[in-house]
Amino acid sequence: MKQNFNNNWLCYKTGDREHAFAVTLPHDAMQLDERSETSAGGVNTGWYEAQDYTYEKTFTLPEEAKEEKVILEFEGVYRKATVYLNGEKVAYHSYGYIGFYVDATKHVKFGEENVIRVEVINHDQPNSRWYSGTGIYRPVWLYTVPKKHLRFDSVKITTLDYKEPKIRVEAWPNTAGEVKVEILEKSGNREVSSVGNFAQGEGENQSAGNTGENIAAMEILQADGKFSCEIALPEAKLWSPEEPNLYVCRVTFGEDVQEETFGIRMVSCTPENGFQINGKRVLLKGGCIHHDNGLLGACAYEFAEHRKVRLLLDAGYNAIRSAHNPCSKALLRACDEMGMLVMDEYIDGWYIHKTKYDYADEIMDNYRKDLKDMVDKDYNHPSVIMYSTGNEVSETAQKKGIALTKTFTDRLHELDSTRPVSCGINIFFNFLSSMGFGVYSDKKADEAAENAKKKKAVGSEFYNTVAGIFGAGFMKTGATLYPCDVKTRDAYANMDVAGYNYGIKRYRHDLKKYPKRMILGSETFCADAYQFMQEAKRDKRIIGDFVWAAQDYLGEVGIGAWEYKDYAPRFDGGCGWVSAGSGRIDLTGKPLGEMTYTRVAFELEDLAIAVVPVDHTKDAHSPSAWKMTNAMESWSWDGCEGKAAKVEVYTRADHVKLYINGECVGTKKPKNDCKVFFDTTYHNGEIKAVAFDANDNVIAEKTLATAGKETVLRAEPELTRVNADTDLCYVRMRYTDENGETKPLTRGRIKLEVEGGDLLAFGSACPYYPESYQSAETDTYYGEALAIIRPQSGAGKVVVKAQSDLGEAVAEVEILG
Repeated sequence: MKQNFNNNWLCYKTGDREHAFAVTLPHDAMQLDERSETSAGGVNTGWYEAQDYTYEKTFTLPEEAKEEKVILEFEGVYRKATVYLNGEKVAYHSYGYIGFYVDATKHVKFGEENVIRVEVINHDQPNSRWYSGTGIYRPVWLYTVPKKHLRFDSVKITTLDYKEPKIRVEAWPNTAGEVKVEILEKSGNREVSSVGNFAQGEGENQSAGNTGENIAAMEILQADGKFSCEIALPEAKLWSPEEPNLYVCRVTFGEDVQEETFGIRMVSCTPENGFQINGKRVLLKGGCIHHDNGLLGACAYEFAEHRKVRLLLDAGYNAIRSAHNPCSKALLRACDEMGMLVMDEYIDGWYIHKTKYDYADEIMDNYRKDLKDMVDKDYNHPSVIMYSTGNEVSETAQKKGIALTKTFTDRLHELDSTRPVSCGINIFFNFLSSMGFGVYSDKKADEAAENAKKKKAVGSEFYNTVAGIFGAGFMKTGATLYPCDVKTRDAYANMDVAGYNYGIKRYRHDLKKYPKRMILGSETFCADAYQFMQEAKRDKRIIGDFVWAAQDYLGEVGIGAWEYKDYAPRFDGGCGWVSAGSGRIDLTGKPLGEMTYTRVAFELEDLAIAVVPVDHTKDAHSPSAWKMTNAMESWSWDGCEGKAAKVEVYTRADHVKLYINGECVGTKKPKNDCKVFFDTTYHNGEIKAVAFDANDNVIAEKTLATAGKETVLRAEPELTRVNADTDLCYVRMRYTDENGETKPLTRGRIKLEVEGGDLLAFGSACPYYPESYQSAETDTYYGEALAIIRPQSGAGKVVVKAQSDLGEAVAEVEILG
């Protein structure tokens, strides 16, 4: 039996139990920490002064559970977690992004109180190159299972044939006995087929033939042996991004029952056909994401993970790269259900430190188990189509690292032969590393830790700064140098798909030189989207592209931000900066102008307009290579009448005309891209772009209109009904006119009162945000802010009351349950 173990915890700074406070998991204690100029994590973590925290929970188990095993599952704890049960140490787990199980059977007391204590260490900064969070940031579960049971994570379903659907089901009981397998529709209402009565005995494995929809088979198990059977499912529907059909495999062993959701699909990746799902080529139009959920910090709420996937799909992405660590189970469930593809990534670095206190000293001892744990988590998820063993690992320029590339690839093939393996390599950085000028080294990690408080940029921070100054071409052009090929080719030969970080200018050359090489743009700039599509049309060996980044994330501050002085009084990335600003979707989930460009580049839209903030058309902004533009879809710029305006139009048409209040202000032809620029003058009213083909036929029109004079504060819930136990309320605050048109230059503080729910976070998407997301008050960013509320069971409804000097607003959300 699986029980929710997330309620009624206490949390406190380690050593200060006197000030313990109640929490519900998932929980990110780092959001409670101060941010300061002396933070050792600095730009990496958003200037949080990370502390160590302890979590405690008191619970009881009934006397009748004495005959069962008691297992605790921690899906994710950051980091160096030590688990104590009734004062006795029962587990230690170091890596913060992979879950772990604790066998508590011998340590629990039945019929009386038990106390579990989890101590986490995160003060040893820096240990991450982004915002990590602190504590039990993913869910915890309590299992009570019979002594005779199936081993955890041992049930695995493999598609053997998709043309005539057939699967293999494997499981590993802890002793001999009968096993029953049933395949059910995801709703659980109708049995598709079943395999039953696997009798205990000796001898070779045997199986009976197909007897129709109800398949009968016999498997002879050795004591403590692995169970395996093949099942034909002639009526089953396949899983694909367009039709993500799911089934449930129910395995019964004695009184133990395990259920696994799966989809029937096969992945292939060959130079002849490219990347395919069920024999059909699929081009990965993807984005990199970090594990945080914006204003919520690192908390992996099921609802928040589901929302993130929905936002990315709606924006036009069909694939996610989980950068640079294994993603949550909740995210995978969402991807399975909605048809999002996933490349799950093991880690950021290998044995060379990127930050002084990261995982580099432990990886060689732990990688075999880590990779197994990652595969065990991912195996039955049809959305997972590829693994990545690392990110920008300059070790791949060394003999030892080249060998390790193969070791990691082979280990993953051993664990899972159905998915290809890649690794993201920054081609230019590998060359620099071989010359002694690498971004990452143990020495640089030490220097970065020593210089953090001196504000001296070292390692990746230094190169991010340089790239910001010299632009996106810095790394892409550098990657074309001949030594860059020499220092990557051997590592690429040791993986199935070559991961190119910022190497798009090498694609044609390398495909000609290495005819069997498969290329994935594992990390790219937004402005590369058009070129990627053109190159992928030419050659199937280019299988996809993952932009950095699809959605903004906390930490690595300012690398993708173009901010002006009114929102960011300092451009040095110092304290006050909290997010990267590197997202086609902002921190609150709003798509930006770069997202509309991407949709046009991906051939999902014919035409879009975006406008650089007219109040800053020619002003200097914070530098970044990871920002293509700060233009947004608005023609509402109060007080800017007659000022210079820069309008960007995105289209694949032959030519486009731009009109302001009916007057044509110019005609442009896109050249080697799908964007054109118009330098014009702002006038209130209407701006319209019209796209034409070569014969002057209209392909598409797009219009933006100026908001009216009245200013209204709106509180807009994303959902009007939510479930009490599983959902969150996202309520967007906007300053608009009376018709709902956003007024981006209207700025004002908003205060909230919440009834029927707990305010989890409130804030804006501004990358420079010196306030706390835990506050009930915030400034707006280009007219908007976001509140996130956890509904209270039994309250009936959540009521959000917003007040500002520019108006008031109320939102109500019905609570179900």
